[in-house]
Amino acid sequence: MSRKAVALVSGGMDSATALAIATEEGGEVYGLSIDYGQRNRLEIETAKNICRQFRVKEHRIIKIDLQQFGQSALTSSIPVPKDRETQNTETDIPITYVPARNTIFLSYALAWAEVLEAEKIFIGVNAVDYSGYPDCRPEYIEAFQRMADLATKASVGGEIRIEIRAPLLHMTKAEIIRTGMEKWVDFSMTHSCYETQTPGSPCGHCDSCRLRQEGFREVGLEDPLPYPD
Repeated sequence: MSRKAVALVSGGMDSATALAIATEEGGEVYGLSIDYGQRNRLEIETAKNICRQFRVKEHRIIKIDLQQFGQSALTSSIPVPKDRETQNTETDIPITYVPARNTIFLSYALAWAEVLEAEKIFIGVNAVDYSGYPDCRPEYIEAFQRMADLATKASVGGEIRIEIRAPLLHMTKAEIIRTGMEKWVDFSMTHSCYETQTPGSPCGHCDSCRLRQEGFREVGLEDPLPYPD
């Protein structure tokens, strides 16, 4: 049986780097993106380009509608916070948090991984520069791993254990950038902004843009994306 992995690909720099790591580890890599009704539609096109760059075995886009539940600036008309202090992004849970998003994404990935008989699921969550989201923390990944061990026929039957891999979990944004560069991630293809002002142009002021820019500054490089100011 050939080694297989499913990688969640959002179009951002973190998921692109996680995909690069998955590819480097060998075997067949399958890309999975979720069109969940996010306001920023550029994410899906970016994910397609990243999957093409790393030549995944197959890229699937699953369409669901989290706009039905709202309660997030990413899936409703709630304004995206701008120019927040960086220290607040490490402790507060902002309105850009999408309820249960990573649980939903990982559940889809787990279902596909079981069908493919894949050994690993890669997700680009990060607990250091992570905007305060509860589903990006180490204890969350550990809990989902325990659930996956109990919830699949493959695991319960002893056929295969599907490992939840979060290789960026303890990295800073700067460390993610360095790792991605070592693995030939083209960061000009990635997209991190919560709210794009014009096609392909990030706002430069949301939490995600600011964390990304700080990461590039720490590395001593200029972010290749075209910011408006």
